[in-house]
Amino acid sequence: MKLKDSLEQLLGPRGVLSTPEDLALYEYDGGVDKARPDFVVFPRSTADVVAIVKLAAEHHLPITGRGAGTGLSGGAIARAGGMIVSFARMNRILEIDLANERAVLQPGVVNLEITQAVDADGYFYAPDPSSQRACTIGGNVNENAGGPHTLAYGVTTNHVLGVEAVLLDGTVMETSTGDNGYDLTGLLVGSEGTMALITKVTVRLMRKAEMVKTILAIYDRTEDAGETVEQITARAITPAAVEMLDGVMLRMIEEATHAGYPMDAAAVLLIELEGLREAVEEQVEQIREVCQICRAREFRVARNAQERDLLWKGRKNAFGAVGRVSPSYYVQDGVVPRTKIAPTLRFIQDVGERYGFKISNIFHAGDGNLHPLILFDQHVPGELTRVKQASDEILQFCIDAGGSITGEHGVGMEKMEMMERQFTPDTLDIIARFKKLFDPQCRLNPGKVLPTGRGCMEIRQRGGDLSL
Repeated sequence: MKLKDSLEQLLGPRGVLSTPEDLALYEYDGGVDKARPDFVVFPRSTADVVAIVKLAAEHHLPITGRGAGTGLSGGAIARAGGMIVSFARMNRILEIDLANERAVLQPGVVNLEITQAVDADGYFYAPDPSSQRACTIGGNVNENAGGPHTLAYGVTTNHVLGVEAVLLDGTVMETSTGDNGYDLTGLLVGSEGTMALITKVTVRLMRKAEMVKTILAIYDRTEDAGETVEQITARAITPAAVEMLDGVMLRMIEEATHAGYPMDAAAVLLIELEGLREAVEEQVEQIREVCQICRAREFRVARNAQERDLLWKGRKNAFGAVGRVSPSYYVQDGVVPRTKIAPTLRFIQDVGERYGFKISNIFHAGDGNLHPLILFDQHVPGELTRVKQASDEILQFCIDAGGSITGEHGVGMEKMEMMERQFTPDTLDIIARFKKLFDPQCRLNPGKVLPTGRGCMEIRQRGGDLSL
């Protein structure tokens, strides 16, 4: 039986895509790279995923898992062709257990829907990527996603209590952080779909704080904003979030969202405090003092939930606002120590001047996770190549500063060649051995994470019977 017939028999005609016009919608994610799959399939259950994996094995096809496609490093792109397994229809909240502060979810559940399901009971799900209205928990788990509130609450791995996953041979594996022995949950979170297909996730739910205060500190110099972050850290104050936006980004956001950001500022800090009422009120005054010492020209405290939501609307819609100004943009995800934020921003500005690109900055200043956006036009021949060269210089600076090439977007196919600059050869060999243990045939999301020559094999030619 032809592969398409077998897939349609399993999933129904509406559960399989194979025409060029349909496949074109799945050849990209939120980044700049593209690759077209041969099939896109839509399982509704773990049993469907097991059957899909076994069919793919019969035809020697690569498999790439996909959530909402909002990732920024090419993780959900079928680089070697083959089959994309979309989890869009596995989108049910299976269980909410408030007594034990947890929820059990299928991988296609949208991040924000978790909080919406428990908000009335006084709970929320902490990791909040900027794309939380669209991104799914399966993609979050694979990329170990973070968000503005990472500073206080950590990233996805700090909130996943267990997963169910389908291995390359169709074995269904269940993990739990409460188990003795090796931390298999931690191994799979952040593995970018290169070891298994996640089919169920158990997450930790958090109680909402008694009080939340959101602050906007406005600066005439980006260096002063960076110094403020250092001083907040030095005073052992840990806000729930500290976001920094430079003047270029501020103007783009304000024109698009009218969130109340100053159009003439060089930078702002968006600071959020959460906790007991007395502690939060004391911290507001401590941070006010720090901001004044560091030459903030204005210090605003949101007066109500509406003002707070408007400020965060501007931050969450920042990337969309860029589209009104530039035909294309390339966003990076480097990490530096907080004490190196100011020199890193100066270096980014120098890179932009040398390459002739306007670069705006928006980032999680509290944990040094920078997101410089390089504005360019992909229709100009050679510009994308130059953008990537500029980006590599920024990432190399992050490494040299004692940081990392990624904080939350993942390595994917975008930064895989930079892995040799981040890790020693011995460390890369260990990573490759883990990959080969789970995926000896290199069919799970091949061509990702490990640099060329260090994966279990190079990008394979498409094989097997792909006849329709």
